Amino acid sequence: MRAFFVWGGACGTKMRLYHMAEMDDPMAASAPTRKPINLPLDPALLQEARALGIDLSLAAEVGLRRAIAAARSAEWRRENAAALASSNTWVEQNGLPLARYRAF
Repeated sequence: MRAFFVWGGACGTKMRLYHMAEMDDPMAASAPTRKPINLPLDPALLQEARALGIDLSLAAEVGLRRAIAAARSAEWRRENAAALASSNTWVEQNGLPLARYRAF
């Protein structure tokens, strides 16, 4: 998913994440609908977010996407740890396969 940030407000204090799909993807209209849920939040955090004009749904979705990406990355590293260790050992013993062609 491509996205970009737009800064606004005094001294760039407000930020909005625009998904490119919202702007130039004709299929965006067929995107799945959002499912309403209830989340317990720290009241002080909620008050500050509202005072800053933060879109709570968007912030939660962005945070959840980041958490999913981090969990998938950690899972991939665990699943491939043996292969990575084997590859690193081979390079330590034999050097980089194309090292002679490096210009630096």
